[in-house]
Amino acid sequence: AVVEVVGDLNPKVNNTQDLGSTSKKYAEVHATTFTGVATSAQYADLAEIYASDEEIEAGTVVHFAGEGKVAQCNEANHHGVAGIVSTDPAYLMNSAADGTALAIAGRVPTKVTGAVAAGDLMVSAGNGRAMANNSPAIGTVIGKAIESNEGGDAVIEVLALMM
Repeated sequence: AVVEVVGDLNPKVNNTQDLGSTSKKYAEVHATTFTGVATSAQYADLAEIYASDEEIEAGTVVHFAGEGKVAQCNEANHHGVAGIVSTDPAYLMNSAADGTALAIAGRVPTKVTGAVAAGDLMVSAGNGRAMANNSPAIGTVIGKAIESNEGGDAVIEVLALMM
């Protein structure tokens, strides 16, 4: 059953509202404004929109390029690194702004190059990728590898955290 409401949808029994979802694990709710408490999220990171001159692919490592914008990072161990472009953020800050969703914290698929062991600190490698560097300069770390990569280019999960 589909519940269509224009206006307020008030709780019923036990402060709940049945949305009629029996075929899916989660019901889909589309709303202009939602006020409530979320107890879980389907996706894995917190992101914020930053201005950019072009569309940047998810998993790309970016740097602060000036004028409040981010761009693909093409320098290894770059001190101006901003982080990783989010794939599917659980929460997106500044969502009405134009630009690129930059992962601020949480798990995010990341383009990497070279050998990476789970737990390695990740820095920019150039060409929009990250690489392992366990003796990084302050301000160059974009996260910690959750998965490993034997070598070459790949996409692995990284815990996004700026250091």
